[in-house]
Amino acid sequence: MDIRNQVAMITGAASGIGRALAVELARRGAKGIGLVDLNEEVANIAQDINETAGREVAVPLVGDTTVSDFRRQSYDEMGKKFGVVSICVPAAGLTRDALAVKLDKQTGKAHIYPEEHFHLVTDVDLVAPIYWALETVARMAEYRHLRGKGRWNPAEGMQGTVIFIGSVSSQGNKGQIAYASSKAGLEGAAATMMKESIYYGIRCGVIHPGFTDTPMVRSLGEEFINKYVLPDTQLGRLIRPEEIADAICFMVSNSAVSGELWADAGWHPSAA
Repeated sequence: MDIRNQVAMITGAASGIGRALAVELARRGAKGIGLVDLNEEVANIAQDINETAGREVAVPLVGDTTVSDFRRQSYDEMGKKFGVVSICVPAAGLTRDALAVKLDKQTGKAHIYPEEHFHLVTDVDLVAPIYWALETVARMAEYRHLRGKGRWNPAEGMQGTVIFIGSVSSQGNKGQIAYASSKAGLEGAAATMMKESIYYGIRCGVIHPGFTDTPMVRSLGEEFINKYVLPDTQLGRLIRPEEIADAICFMVSNSAVSGELWADAGWHPSAA
């Protein structure tokens, strides 16, 4: 699948992997890129991308990815400007890390991870990405129907790609009960969507980045990163967002690639 002249939708595009991917897709000739984020800084990022590209390719879309009306409006806007979205990478995410059960040794009372945090994390990191992906499939299904096309034929070439942002935490990570559950859930969603969305010529996969130099990871603090992350990383440093963006473009453009890609920089945490 050639990235040139494709229309992409990226959530979490104001920073980290989402921002790096938007820049890379524009460099590779994407026709239009929807930059979705709660942070209004995404407008400046879109302007920078357009100035570098010398054309209007990036469109800032400011809003909450968990809101259905905002999602539909974003697809409507991109559809009117550029045509049907064919690449979807829902990269927006957050963490609320804490032990699942923590005992207060002074009181003897065990504290369970707050349900409101679990719902917040799974809404943003699991439910919302799935529905942005489903919106992509739905729009493509309607687009094909209008043109009298039914089941996709391989002779047509791939019609679209969805790449979820998983995580090495999907294998389990201390203090990340909600985040790990969300990222593991994306694996099941991608596997199911692949079986269904290929009917319309859309592939679906998951990339599992290791610890990447993003605001989310930096918020852990230098002490935590130096003590618990880098010693277990064979690469000896945080992954650059641009490296993950390049890997995502590989997954998008190579039609033989499906399933999951681990971009973990050799991170292997201890069992304890």
